[in-house]
Amino acid sequence: MSNMTRIAAWQCEPRPLDVTLNLGRLDDACAAAAAQGAQVLVTPEMFISGYAISRAEAERLAEHPGGTTQAAVAEIARRRGLAIVYGHPERAHSGRAYNAATMIGADGKVRGRHRKVHLFGDVDREQFVANSERPATFDLDGSRVGMLICYDVEFPESVRSLALGGARTVLVPTANMIGCDQVQEILVRARACENGIGVVYANYCGADAVFEYNGLSTICGPRGELLAQAGPAGEELIIADVPVEPAGTYLADRRADLYGT
Repeated sequence: MSNMTRIAAWQCEPRPLDVTLNLGRLDDACAAAAAQGAQVLVTPEMFISGYAISRAEAERLAEHPGGTTQAAVAEIARRRGLAIVYGHPERAHSGRAYNAATMIGADGKVRGRHRKVHLFGDVDREQFVANSERPATFDLDGSRVGMLICYDVEFPESVRSLALGGARTVLVPTANMIGCDQVQEILVRARACENGIGVVYANYCGADAVFEYNGLSTICGPRGELLAQAGPAGEELIIADVPVEPAGTYLADRRADLYGT
């Protein structure tokens, strides 16, 4: 296992409701990332369908795990030779939709899944049902990784839980809006530093019919250092070598006997 993973965060404009177009855009982005040696590419939140699309559209476009969209992304991953973390609506047993992210390895096989735990605002709560399961870590080429979605990463408990589960990197598809720059400027860096892990935060730029997004996609190292950051506007592919070796002493020195976790 290398002590670095080269990861790309793809900042792009949303193209709501056009799954075919978005799969084509994903293929192009993966080609560009692979040409620069990236081992993983992370898309924004709900990239496949668009984020603010209404409950009816989220449920219409939602698929069960193993559906046709997953198969299409798996084919891109195999052909381009890199792992992909992509945001998409996933069908729940109730017929509702989860706000989900899936990682598919370069071999086309699913490495892990996450359904958004913390729903933000009226749009999230109207469109999606919240996941009731604790975020889990999984293996990627000999290193443990985890996924969160947007608002999830703003809760210290979410990232700490993954770090305690062995995650060396947390990958975060997001749709953060203008006026919320403190997330990229403070919180993402703090989550990385306080857990001694890398955090990759892939955001939209531009706008859809509901929101204007603030870009600033960010890749942080395990001391909270900025390894790469996109601008506030415009599509951009940022790539950085993220250390997977532990950093800092917070996890080792924390008083779990006092905090109960």
